[in-house]
Amino acid sequence: MFVQTEVTPNPNSLKFLPGKKVSNSGPYEITNKEDIQNELVRNILSINGVEGIFLGHDFISVNKKENIKWDEIKHIVISLINDFYADGKEFVIDENIKEEDLDLSEIESKIVKILEEKIRPAVARDGGDIKFKEFKDGIVKVQLQGSCSGCPSSTMTLKQGVQNLLCHYLPEVKEVVAIQQ
Repeated sequence: MFVQTEVTPNPNSLKFLPGKKVSNSGPYEITNKEDIQNELVRNILSINGVEGIFLGHDFISVNKKENIKWDEIKHIVISLINDFYADGKEFVIDENIKEEDLDLSEIESKIVKILEEKIRPAVARDGGDIKFKEFKDGIVKVQLQGSCSGCPSSTMTLKQGVQNLLCHYLPEVKEVVAIQQ
């Protein structure tokens, strides 16, 4: 198996492409190895300098500390991914991960639809995800995950991309802000 890597706009995040399905349950972010029993995720999170993992449909984004160089850990992550799939496993996560059930208003439903259809695919190409959290007084609150979390260009993406798009389609939206988990 040949695991490819792609750089992301975030210099502290690298996208690993195993050529196989990764998450069978939607996007999933893990920053604490105690929060999951998955062997691959726990092993990657045990690597010195790794701060978090984001699992997309067909990729794994790994976020590292700024003082660690990719040359120090990239080969370890690739080796762990190869070993995991060599054991015959089909995907990393197959659990039904419960998303909080949101009782959305009409405007919130429209916001979520735009995020899902127009923004999420572009964000996933960069190794991340965006989740709707709240809409109140014209302000949309979202959570950035994976490569987008802590990315130097995420503020520009949020304001010039996400905010402009939402304001264009929905005049009720005045601003988009990112919140921490």
